[in-house]
This record gives sequence, structure tokens and C-alpha cells, in this order.
Amino acid sequence: MDYLVALIPLLPLLVAFLIGINFLISHNVSKQHEHITSIAVRTAIILSSLLAIALLISDLLGNNTGSFHVGQWLGSERLNIELRFITSGFSVITAALFSVILLIVVQFSTYYLHREKGFIRYLFIFSLFSTGMMLISLSGNAVVTFIGWEIAGLCSFLLISYAYERPVATINATRVFVTNRIGDACFIFGIALTFYYAQTTNWTDLNAKAALINTSHATVIALCFAVAALTKSAQLPFSPWLARAMEGPTPSSAVFYGSVMIHSGVFLVILLQPIFERAPFVMILLVIIGLLTAIYSFIVGLTQTDVKSSICFAITGQIGLMFIECGLGFWELASWHMCAHVIVRAYQVLTSPSLVLYANGNPMQPVSRELSHLRWLYNSSLQRFWLDPIIDRALVRPIHRLGQDLDYFDNYVIDRAMGSPTSRDAISTLVQLEQKIKFARSGYDANEFGRGKGIAGKIFEWTASAMSWFEERLVLRGIGIEMVDIGKELGHLANSFEKLILKPRYLVVFVIVVLLSASSI
Repeated sequence: MDYLVALIPLLPLLVAFLIGINFLISHNVSKQHEHITSIAVRTAIILSSLLAIALLISDLLGNNTGSFHVGQWLGSERLNIELRFITSGFSVITAALFSVILLIVVQFSTYYLHREKGFIRYLFIFSLFSTGMMLISLSGNAVVTFIGWEIAGLCSFLLISYAYERPVATINATRVFVTNRIGDACFIFGIALTFYYAQTTNWTDLNAKAALINTSHATVIALCFAVAALTKSAQLPFSPWLARAMEGPTPSSAVFYGSVMIHSGVFLVILLQPIFERAPFVMILLVIIGLLTAIYSFIVGLTQTDVKSSICFAITGQIGLMFIECGLGFWELASWHMCAHVIVRAYQVLTSPSLVLYANGNPMQPVSRELSHLRWLYNSSLQRFWLDPIIDRALVRPIHRLGQDLDYFDNYVIDRAMGSPTSRDAISTLVQLEQKIKFARSGYDANEFGRGKGIAGKIFEWTASAMSWFEERLVLRGIGIEMVDIGKELGHLANSFEKLILKPRYLVVFVIVVLLSASSI
């Protein structure tokens, strides 16, 4: 029954494609149209869930071979990217669990968001997200897993900005999207290093060759995938993005950040268990970051005043414990912990709008006396330890200023040298530049500015003309006006370069270049 695995991500993808085509053809959204779309999405996810459960039962009975090869997607000399799916082990368990959660949430969404503006758009994104998560869970190839990884990230961005007319929603969606690109870049580096050191991009082959890869190479590979996992699972220093992501609708928050997508990082680490076991440094790093995230989330969660923020910090704290378990080698415990946490958090986020009803007569427990007297800790917790401003100052602002400098260089140097016609002030040739300079120098002769009036004015005008003639004929021609201009320009460039090179962002770039040069030597 291994062939069933290919249909699990295909069904929601097909429905998403049909919804998109239908929306492009007809923009009319009626009650009947919403009803038909909802039935189609729910049917696809129900079938996908049933197939995942059937695949899991078949694996438990020992009927699956472990993988299913659909075909080759890309081949270039030694690089072969195959459409291969995993049909046994923890991947199948995760796919079955995620598919059931997706089914529950889409059913909940039908009643929660019915007749809301953009409901069909929500169903389209949800179907696409289901495809991405099934690819992450079942793909046997790192490249196809990354495709699912990116689909899930894109859908996350679209659903955080579901109410795109609200500035807060779009700003938060952009911040979350940019933050997750850091992990995506590390994922790409991990794929490249996997192919370079292990000559494969298949997860099964990589784990089989883990014992043959030396410790340093395994450490680099594991570190790349660890950063990708920590980013996706909102661990320090990337934790702030999860609170911003709660801006989306409650059903999407439940399935994205309460149960399914937020655990993708833990799943990736468990999937690559043999590689991580060959990298003790990365295992220790997982323990340290997981512990710091758990402590941070516990303290910050005590002072949150809305239910979604409180739950999101509880989620990151528990996921931090999962990374600790992985780092300590308790892989089976981390697997069970992840599955149980997916179920509990999905229920909590889905029922969060009813908190007032459920909290009636059930007062919150006060914190311990030791913590209640630490006023500085309380203030720090309210500000979430200023993690967002620190990241802004350390990364966002320098990169933004570097972008401004590069844009200035592109507009005023590259465009002028290439003669780009896109800029209004662009100069296409050096001849035009020379003509512009001459016109600027002789501009006072072409207008009324600088012309004297009356006897006194004429005297000053004649005197200025004589001095100008004397300067041009005897002084500037003696030393060359071009040399004067070049000297001035070089002086300005030297001052500008000195100011720029002393800025932190360029000092960091300079240090990186020096280190790379030293390593290459």
C-alpha cells in the first residue's frame, strides 16, 4: 500500500488548484459558491486523512516497504532529485496525526469563518498549506521537503495578513516572513552541504551514510538544519515572531502555530537523528537553546494579558523542552511529547475565544512569593525582555542602512556608468556629463541671476567677469581645471569612505571578508 502516500499531498493540492482556477474565471462569491468550495476542501482533506491513517495501519502491520519512488524530477551528472516518499516510521505517524488535526480545524473553520470576507481565499490557502505539511511529513527527499517547507511559510504569511486592510496584520506578516527566511537560507545550505559531503539529497540515504561522515562535516550539516528547525519552531532568538503570528484568524493560529507547522522544526531534528548524533556540539546547542527558550517563555508567559499570547509562550516553552530531549538523546520521549503537545495545543487555541466562559469560577493561580517581589523581572517580562528592539538594532537597522547605501551606489554610480534610462537624472555618456558640468559653470550667463543693474551693478559685473577671465586664463589653465575637480572629488570620496568604514555594519562585513580570506589561504 505504499502507493497511497503519493495521493495524500496530491488531493488537497488538486482542490487548491481548482479553487484558484475557478476564482480567476469567476469573481462572483455567493453563499452557494462558498458552500460548494467548503465541501470540496473538506472532502479532499477527509480523503487525505483516511489515506494517511490507512498507510499508518499498513505500516503497523508490517506491509510497507519503507519508501515509494514516484520518479526522477531532476538529473544533472551526480545530482539526482527523486520524487520519493517515506512510508514507515515516525514520518507516517506524524502525517496521520497532522492530517486528523487539519480535518478538525477545517471543519471548525467552516462554522467559525462562514460568510466572512475572504472565506474562499482562506480555504484556498488552507488546502495549499495541507499539501505543504504533508510534503514535509512524508517526503523522502530534502529538496521536496524544502518545497513543502516554503509552501507552509508562504501560507503562514498569507493567513497572518488575512485581514490585509489592517496595518498591524500586514506588518506582523512581513516580520514573520522575513524572520523565517533566515531558517530557509540555512535549510538551503544544509541541502547543499548534504549533497557535497554525502552525494545525496535523500533523507534515508543520508541517515544511512551518517556513520561514514566525519564529525566536522556532520556538525556543519546538523548545524544548518538545526538553525532551520529553531527558526521554524520559534526558539531563541527567533521567538518573537510567534506572538506576531497570532494576528491571524483563530483556526489558522490553531493549525499553524498551535499544533502543526510550529512542530516542523522538532520533526526535522527527529527525522535526522543519525546526523545529529554524529554532531555532539549541535546536540549541546539544542539543549542550551531549548533551556533558555523554556525559561524565557515561562517568565514572559506569566505577564501576558491576552489568551493567544499566553498560549503562544506556553507553546514555545514546551517545544524548548522537546529540543532539550532531542539534545540529550531522548528521541522517543521527544516524539511522544510532540504528538501529545500537537493535540493539546490545537484544542486550547481552538477554544481560546471561549476563555471567558471557561474561566468563570476558575481563578488563576498567583505566582510564587519569590517571583512576585522581583519588580525588575516583572518589568522585563512585560517588555518581553526587549528582544524585538534588540534584534532591530543588531540586525534590522544595519541591514536597512546597508541597503540604502547599496541603493545609492546603484543609482548614482552604476546607473550613470551604464547609462540607464530609468532614472530621470541618469547621464548616458561621459560626453553628456562633461556638457552638464560646463553648463553648470556657465549657467549665470544664461539667466538674469548674476547680472548687475545700475552703475554700481555694472561695475561689480565687469569686475567679476575680469576676475573670472584672469582665473580661467592664467590660473586654471596653468594647473588644469580637471586636476582641481579630481582633487576635490577624491577628497570627498576619502572622507565618505572613512565615515562609512567606521560604521558597525561595514566593520562586520570587513571582518567577515578577512576571515574568509584567511580561511581560503
